[in-house]
Amino acid sequence: MPKILRIINRFNLGGITYNVSYLSKYLPQEYETLLAGGTHEEGEESSLYIPQSLGLKPLLVEEMRRSINPLQDYFAYRRIKQLIREFNPDIVHTHASKAGAIGRLAAIGCKVPVIVHTFHGHVFHGYFGKFKTTVFKIIERYLAKKSNAIVAISNIQKQELSAIHNICKADKIHVIPLGFDLKKFTENKETKRKTFREKWKVNGDEIAIGIIGRLAPIKNHFLFIDAIEFVLKHSDKKIKAFIIGDGETKQALMSYIQQKQMQQSITFTSWIKEVDCALAGLDLVALTSKNEGTPVSLIEAQAAAKFIVSTNVGGIQDILHTDCGLLSEANDEDKYKKNLLYAVTNFDEVSAKANAASQAVIEKFSYERLCKDMDLLYKKLLTADVTTSEIV
Repeated sequence: MPKILRIINRFNLGGITYNVSYLSKYLPQEYETLLAGGTHEEGEESSLYIPQSLGLKPLLVEEMRRSINPLQDYFAYRRIKQLIREFNPDIVHTHASKAGAIGRLAAIGCKVPVIVHTFHGHVFHGYFGKFKTTVFKIIERYLAKKSNAIVAISNIQKQELSAIHNICKADKIHVIPLGFDLKKFTENKETKRKTFREKWKVNGDEIAIGIIGRLAPIKNHFLFIDAIEFVLKHSDKKIKAFIIGDGETKQALMSYIQQKQMQQSITFTSWIKEVDCALAGLDLVALTSKNEGTPVSLIEAQAAAKFIVSTNVGGIQDILHTDCGLLSEANDEDKYKKNLLYAVTNFDEVSAKANAASQAVIEKFSYERLCKDMDLLYKKLLTADVTTSEIV
């Protein structure tokens, strides 16, 4: 029975935890999987309940932290090497940057037969200055050379990794989109909608617009606030906006809203674990990021039949159904504001389109398809047949 050690950065609320949990639970029984990762940090919500709800018992690598700290990272490296020696995996599969660096170095040091890394996003633009970004690229190129396969979660991401950032050749990158259990976004929608809107005091004639995710500079929530202000000035529709999440920019965002005297129009909810309830209560979903991998919130929003207004970054163009949203370039703030205004002004029309397209999105991003694709890749790697560059 092949053994897989699956390593993630940390168990914080987000799509990575869902994906590694589904893979660990629902891959064919011929695999034995051990899931490991760091704990969530301040400003984040723990996601340990996700694997635990599936009967999984993840191992916590307390030494794995979000920030770069050579001493702490060395301790994490030693801990993961210890796990590898004890578990003796046939495959080490890392997910996201920190786990990808430390986990792959440990796997290389222990001569693990198959090493796989999934880029759920990357830090090659929008995060750091030119020098630090160059250093990260050099590290990733070395690690890619030592990996048996690289997994990208969209065709756009594959193109960025191979052609733009030169991390490795395209034929080493396998495109396997994310997968989720999206059924909950179609069930009891009216009851969930009523509960959310009563709790947050949304009137029946108000259009609720939400943005979901970590409050961090890369997410650019300031553009969301500006866009809401623009809609309020140019539309007679009644709207109420929600910032769902938490993080380092919260105080700055609250101050910005106060300066604009928009406290009555925008509400902070912090994290909401029952995101299906939040999406049922919302009418439109926004995303304003400067960089992304494949944002889970937009897949979930489409499954919930919500129309989306987003920046065109990362793999978003690959996951957004043409009837489910509008895109604008990250540096075109004027276009973003006009797109949100269009969605509000033509709310009935765009909502009908999103509703009609939701089933196609659910089928494309199912966890059953994710597990099937990953199983095929693992089998190819275990038999040393790594010539196929794409699974889908």
